Parts: sequence; structure tokens; C-alpha cells
Amino acid sequence: MKIAVLGATGQTGQQLVNQALQQGHSVTAVVRNPGKLTLTHENLKVVEGDIFSEDSLKPHFKGQDAVLSCLGFPISFFYGVTGYTQSVTAALNAMRDVKVNRIITMTSWYTDPNSGTNSSSLIRFMLLPMIRSVLNNMYEMENFLKQTDDINWTVVRPPGLKNTPTTANEFLTHEGYYVPDENGMPIGQSVSRGDVARFMLSLLNNNAWMKKAVAIITK
Repeated sequence: MKIAVLGATGQTGQQLVNQALQQGHSVTAVVRNPGKLTLTHENLKVVEGDIFSEDSLKPHFKGQDAVLSCLGFPISFFYGVTGYTQSVTAALNAMRDVKVNRIITMTSWYTDPNSGTNSSSLIRFMLLPMIRSVLNNMYEMENFLKQTDDINWTVVRPPGLKNTPTTANEFLTHEGYYVPDENGMPIGQSVSRGDVARFMLSLLNNNAWMKKAVAIITK
């Protein structure tokens, strides 16, 4: 397939670009600073673009089968985070204009402010409050996509991201804000970035999570 990747210079984005090329896809990596993506491949095109500008994205989205976004934005205690909603708004508008109909994006477990009650106290009282500004804007983006009817979107929600090797392990999935065991407690708390990329790419050939948000973790 022909795919445009946003956030391709990030740690998960680089995994996704690598795996997509290995799987035979043609990749257009839309990046702010092309020098940051050192990978070269005959099926990789690295282009400079502004993720907040639909006019900047349109020429790069034209002719693509799908857009995959691994964009991440830093926490902000004082001003709130807006990058997720601003970038997805620009991306969807650009997609509509050039008739691209599929977007796969990633957020996180626990984006809903009330969803962390069963997590460990360390996560619940230390980690989640620390990253809440990011989770809040991810949650706003998810809700924005839920009101989008004309484009086939999927949100992938991983737990904590680790820089460990990609596995071939089976995925556990749940249409919710984390993956629960039979007692409603979270199963595990982290996943390899490579596995997140692997799951996102698997959705290109599969309609299982169309217009849904899915929490994932590996077995």
C-alpha cells in the first residue's frame, strides 16, 4: 500500500516506517526536519511538512491509501496540550480534500479521566497526574474522531511504551481505555514500541477496528 506517516522521526514512528518498508509498502514520511530521519530506502520518500497545516499536508496525502500517525507531544503543566487535536483536524481536512479515507492513529491507555481507578497506586497517583495534560488532549482527539463519519479512523491505545525488541506475541485487545483481566484489573502496563507499530500496520488489511478505539497489549 501507499501510506503517509506522521511522527516518523519519533521512536514509535521510526519502528513503523521500518516495518512498513519491510512489508513492501511505499512510505511518505511527513516530517518537520527531514535531516532527522536517516533511513534510506527505494520505497521511502521523506518530505517536509507542517502537521498543523492542511495546505501543507494535502500534496503529501494525495494518492495515498492511508495516513498513519505516531505523533506525540510533550506534557505542559501550565498551558495544556493541543497538538493532538490540532494535528488531527488538519490531517482530516487534508484527507477530505484529496479523497484519502483511512487514518490510524495512536493515543494511550487511560485517556478517559475516570478510567485509571483500577491501575496500581503508582500509576494512578504519580504517573497519570503527571501526564494528564497529554492524556486530556488525546481524549479530546478521540472524541473528535468519534464524531467523524466520513473517514474510516482507528485509534490504537497502548500502555507504557518500551524500547525493547519487537515480538511476535499475540495481541490482547479491548474496546476501552485499557485491557482488563476477568476481574477488570489491567493486564500488564507496558508494550514494545515495535509491537505498537506492528499492530497499527496490521490494521491496513483488516476492518476489525474501523471507527473504533482499541486498547492493546501483548500476551
